[in-house]
Amino acid sequence: MSPTAPRPSNATLVLLASLYCAQGLPSGLIAHSLPVLLRQHGVDLALIGLLKLLALPWLLKVLWAPWIDRLASQRLGHHRGWILPLQTGVILCVAVLAMLAPQTLFGSGLWLLLGLLLLINLLASTQDIATDGLTVRLLPERWRGLGNSLQVGGYKVGMIVSGSGLLLVIDPLGWNLAVGLVAGLILLMTVPSWLFPEHRVLPFQPALAETAIGPRLLLNHYRGLLAQPGMLLWLAVVLTFKLGDSLGSPMIKPMLVDQGWSSAALGQLTLISSLAGIAGAVLGGLLYARIGVLRALILFGTLQAIGIAALALLVGQGGNVGLVYAVTLFEQVADGMSTVALFAAMMRMCRPEHEGADFTLQASAQLLLSGFVGASSGVLAKALGYEGLFVGAGVLGLLVLVVVLMHARRTQG
Repeated sequence: MSPTAPRPSNATLVLLASLYCAQGLPSGLIAHSLPVLLRQHGVDLALIGLLKLLALPWLLKVLWAPWIDRLASQRLGHHRGWILPLQTGVILCVAVLAMLAPQTLFGSGLWLLLGLLLLINLLASTQDIATDGLTVRLLPERWRGLGNSLQVGGYKVGMIVSGSGLLLVIDPLGWNLAVGLVAGLILLMTVPSWLFPEHRVLPFQPALAETAIGPRLLLNHYRGLLAQPGMLLWLAVVLTFKLGDSLGSPMIKPMLVDQGWSSAALGQLTLISSLAGIAGAVLGGLLYARIGVLRALILFGTLQAIGIAALALLVGQGGNVGLVYAVTLFEQVADGMSTVALFAAMMRMCRPEHEGADFTLQASAQLLLSGFVGASSGVLAKALGYEGLFVGAGVLGLLVLVVVLMHARRTQG
């Protein structure tokens, strides 16, 4: 890690923050606002559950990511050639939603709504490949923690605006204007990408890219990644680093509901804890630049494990609002810091002109295993109780740090 690498320019930071905020805006609409609005219009719970399946492109994007790295636009540049048309497609889809009556969308046009949401996820997940590749190339290693602070923070800000924010303004403004504002905000977030001179700053280097462009490209790309020294052990780090958090965090709200917390109180806690998570991401990025990758992973991973285990203190203490806020905010700050450290370390493993797909493979693997572990949290909570679940998740979070140390020793060796 070069201690002399200058901090990225303000224009670079604004560009990255705008790209990730643009991804969070449609995600917040789909994940937080639409389930509430659909239920208010009497849509069956089984159909509302289909919204989760619409996120499949985010898991499957690893299958087409190598082509995003391989193919470049001569006019717009490599990454801009993907980002601009894909983000424009998201804007158009959200604009169509804004022009239709909610009675139609949530009634006879429900399948049109689901189709548009699937298309939004497909466009946004593909754009994310190019955005991650651009981020890796733009940032020197020392400042990738800060870059991932913008990734986590920008995405969460977008989620808050189109999730909590949209629900707050939809009654006075109406569906059409409120969703139209979301489309307008995504359009505003596109301006820095239009102004970015990629041809001059980051010219495409086809000699470093894969030579194949047909079906063999997928095999060649990932076979080359897995052949990198220490990569298999590093993938073990990626798969396990967030397992404790994935196991414990889904049960925080159910535990508080069982202790009498209302929807309004949980909504306020969610908003404040999300802001704490953004602060943690920023703090983690700044500390990463000072202490380096290994210390960041160990320190932030330890704080993450302590935060999850500390949730056991809240069992039977739901009436102690101050304690609930103290523990959950600490857990969110630690989660933001650990996420930034992991994502920044993942960027170190990306090869030149393979950045988008290399990062995507790591992110998809981490997301897939965490999803399966998170799905088991309710079963374990019933078997062990909330207290046993949180303590066990914290212990798991500490144990997986051994894999981090093993990889560091192997790499140094």
